[in-house]
Amino acid sequence: MSPTNYSTPLKFNAKHYQQLLSKGRLDEVIDELELFVKNDSLNEEDITQCLYMLAVAFRLKKQNCEALNILDKLSKIAPNYSRMLQEKGYNLREQGDHLKAAKHFYQATQINPALLSAWLALKPIYEREKQYQALSLCEERIQQLSSLPKPLLAATDMMYEDNLELADSTCRHFLQQNKHHPKALLLLAEIAIRLKATLKAEFILETCAELYQDDLDAKYQLFKIYSKLGKFENALAISKTLTSAAPTNMFYQVALATATQGVGNVEQAIAILENICKQFGEHAQVFMLLGHAYKTIGNIAESVASYKKAYELESTLGDAFWSLANTKTYQFSDSEITHMEKSAVSAEMKATDKIHFHFALGKSYEDNKEFAQSFKHYQLGNQAQHVLTPFNIESHTQFVEHQIKTFTSGLKAELESQGCNDTAPIFIVGMPRAGSTLLEQILASHSQVDGTMELHEILALAGKLSKKHESMPAYPLNLSKLPENTLAQLGKDFIERTQVYREGAPYFIDKMPNNYMHIGLIKSILPNAKIIDARRSPMACCFSGYKQLFGDGQEFSYDLNIIGTYYKNYINLMDHWNNIYPDEILLVNNEDVIDNTEHEIKRLLSFCELPFEDACLRFYENKRTVKTPSAQQVRQPIYTSGKNQWENYKPYLSELLDKFS
Repeated sequence: MSPTNYSTPLKFNAKHYQQLLSKGRLDEVIDELELFVKNDSLNEEDITQCLYMLAVAFRLKKQNCEALNILDKLSKIAPNYSRMLQEKGYNLREQGDHLKAAKHFYQATQINPALLSAWLALKPIYEREKQYQALSLCEERIQQLSSLPKPLLAATDMMYEDNLELADSTCRHFLQQNKHHPKALLLLAEIAIRLKATLKAEFILETCAELYQDDLDAKYQLFKIYSKLGKFENALAISKTLTSAAPTNMFYQVALATATQGVGNVEQAIAILENICKQFGEHAQVFMLLGHAYKTIGNIAESVASYKKAYELESTLGDAFWSLANTKTYQFSDSEITHMEKSAVSAEMKATDKIHFHFALGKSYEDNKEFAQSFKHYQLGNQAQHVLTPFNIESHTQFVEHQIKTFTSGLKAELESQGCNDTAPIFIVGMPRAGSTLLEQILASHSQVDGTMELHEILALAGKLSKKHESMPAYPLNLSKLPENTLAQLGKDFIERTQVYREGAPYFIDKMPNNYMHIGLIKSILPNAKIIDARRSPMACCFSGYKQLFGDGQEFSYDLNIIGTYYKNYINLMDHWNNIYPDEILLVNNEDVIDNTEHEIKRLLSFCELPFEDACLRFYENKRTVKTPSAQQVRQPIYTSGKNQWENYKPYLSELLDKFS
């Protein structure tokens, strides 16, 4: 049948071709979709749907080779499209290659766990191959998905396919008809997390856990959101409830270990994780957590051994290789580099694992002084991570401009003397990779100062204050409209909530770098708090951030243009805070600490009104836990090798250099 017998629509309409497929009009679908493919007139989303439906049509015509050829083309455009992988599975199964089909079905479920059809396709293959453990997990997932009301199953599928707005509206519509449905509330919270509405998710999960107090899954999801928000005391309380109710559940035991480490009891967390290995067998993710825990207390040998055990158990686990690189001291073998190179370009590798492999390779080639190769992998890793976690630099610029415009000297005058007068907090703010961990380590070596971690309390408070209310102006102007004594109470709340991270010293450190955005808020609720601005020269700071894969919260760092603009925004806002609070913020340049260590340490202690102690000069002897990427570096004496490291990459950094020329 000739394609000229059909008039191709001017615009690709996926629903139109879905209807034709359902009616069995396969030749018509093939003829028209092939015209679309040939004239190259579609955007990426439409060409993905076009190729997918073309492959379905060929499979339904029993032309599996043609279908697989189409799917190979599609895999180059959308390698993580779950239905493409599922469709490959169908075709391979029809060709009799059940094991390869199972591999593709499984990959599809890893991207979209709500893909019930792929789980159903896996079940008979696992039965035939007598893979009983995999079969059990498969049957459990089938039961879970089959028990969901159809609108919730559809919304779950939409969520995993990143159609978040439609997933949210579908779920909310279901809740209008089924008020407080527990599964719908849990799904709505997960969608909110993916939409970066973390505080909304927290509220939904707290509501669900309160309404359904016997629902352990609701509690477990609430544990995860508390952990994400750094509310480890709350997370610990929930994890204890979970392990008490279900002591044989491995995930709840892992939750207990995670929360225990979160509140600073790392040795106890290690003991829990080691017991999990004895009780439940060896799991790669448990060894990853062990590696992280050992790293925070400076036991690099055990940390490395744990990460290597993780990748021995799961060779595709890119995070294990990146974590080895992130110790900053591990040297990869030739065979490990070869494995990472193959994994980083494998079509079957998950996007997140590929990203980890690229960053690990960047560090490996950097250690070998192969800077062109190193930058190639840093760039590929950053590009892929930026796609997964995009950052709106325009919104950040607007926020900074709004803070500068609205938090004036006049507003400061309205708010001063209203806060809590506690002198305990010392805030270290700035850009990531600017030397804040070093300053924290120096101060935490003083007998009167507790080091804690990057606390989330100020960011969470700012988030709550930023919620829109019809009767209140926007944050930060609403600070002057709060009821009497509110600012003092907010300061007291901060002191109480952070008590769990302290060990009894009169002073403690909050080292959340992003708090620089809310210095006005900090000084309003805690006017006697010390503020230290950890600063590093722009090229060194920005490039160090660019080659670091962060756990969470620094999404601006995965694009050279964006990170350069972000740095300039940070400088503009800090200049403003220094004008508003003259002599109340100490600027400490990382280069000065390196070049004139003792002088800068004495200046730091003097600002904090602390007597000099020789232990601060020997900060590298401090055995406290350190959770940032600089954990191993601050356990060494000051060294200068990192000062101008970025110059090795100068030929590739013109985009960043232009920002600061």
